[in-house]
Amino acid sequence: MTTTPTVLDITQHDNIAARTGDKLKRRVAFVTGGTRGIGAAICRSLASQGATLAAGYAGNDDAATKFRDSFAITYGTAVSIHKGNVGDAGDCRRTIDEVIAAHGRLDILVNNAGITIDKTVLKLSDEDWFKVLNVNLSGAFFLSQAALRHMAERGSGRIVNVSSVIGEMGNIGQANYAASKSGLFGLTKTLAREAAFLLSKAGRLTDPDGVGLTVNTVTPGFIATEMLEHIPAKVLERIVGQIPLGRLGKPEEVARVVHFLAADASSYITGQVWGVNGGLDM
Repeated sequence: MTTTPTVLDITQHDNIAARTGDKLKRRVAFVTGGTRGIGAAICRSLASQGATLAAGYAGNDDAATKFRDSFAITYGTAVSIHKGNVGDAGDCRRTIDEVIAAHGRLDILVNNAGITIDKTVLKLSDEDWFKVLNVNLSGAFFLSQAALRHMAERGSGRIVNVSSVIGEMGNIGQANYAASKSGLFGLTKTLAREAAFLLSKAGRLTDPDGVGLTVNTVTPGFIATEMLEHIPAKVLERIVGQIPLGRLGKPEEVARVVHFLAADASSYITGQVWGVNGGLDM
């Protein structure tokens, strides 16, 4: 008798168990929401290529500490953990400062943290609307603003925003989430233009040996993480039936694209939106 794997069964395969290369050696990366789900997979993927990691988290101290300790065992280097509310501008600036103080620099910022409060439009309260927008969109702005100052001074860097296919397609009961994730597209393109302008102004834009300062967005589809656990089995089955590739995505499949965009060799890619959704938005 065969059984359909659960969401958490699928996520068990997203570990990269060892260091596999040096493409990100001497790079420092800060991943918000980095201690679980897609964020944890991104941390592991970046570390597999030699990056030094800092992971942001919102409130579960025990889980964050466990992640930090297991990470050190796997990769032989500790990941620093930074607690804060991404929906608070002051916390965004503080955590960026903490990462730079701890590691001496910041090369890669991944704005991965996000929340949902799902209700139909007529049932959404003011608080429901603003809380999701504050975390998913405003948080990405304030973190990027703080990181961009540091990266522009150094003349290089990578900012990768994690949006969602829902920001492209919309979804019943997710007006706040869709608006916040869609907003990341405009933010990404504007930040990318301003980053290039800052390098041009400093005379560093055409440096043949430079790695550039780029800003891009990755848009996951339905990925097997804890965020999907609340969806009834029949509803999840219907969702999977709409995905051309016929399955949920794995966190590591999103992480690979973030990893690619973070690499020095991706310096000619900026202001772009990269879908990782099994063809859902075709």
